[in-house]
Amino acid sequence: MQTLNTLTQLQHAIVDRRRKLKLSQATVAAKLGISQNRYSELETSVANIDADRLLRLLSVLGLALHLGLKAEPLPSNNDSEHW
Repeated sequence: MQTLNTLTQLQHAIVDRRRKLKLSQATVAAKLGISQNRYSELETSVANIDADRLLRLLSVLGLALHLGLKAEPLPSNNDSEHW
C-alpha cells in the first residue's frame, strides 16, 4: 500500500494508475460523466476535485482510500494553518 502525503503524489498516483490500466482520459471522463477537458483539468490540479468525485475516480481506477494514523502526533494547539 502506498502512502501519499501531498497532492502532487496523489496526482501522480492517479495518472500512473490510469496509464497502467491503458485508459484514455476520455474513457475515464465518460465513466465519471464529465468532459475529457474537465478530466484533464482534474488530473493536472487534483486540489480542485471534491471528495465525492475523488472517491468515484478512485473507484473507476480500481483504487481505494484508506485512512490511518500517522506516526507523529497532531499539534496540540488548534492552529487553523494545519487545515
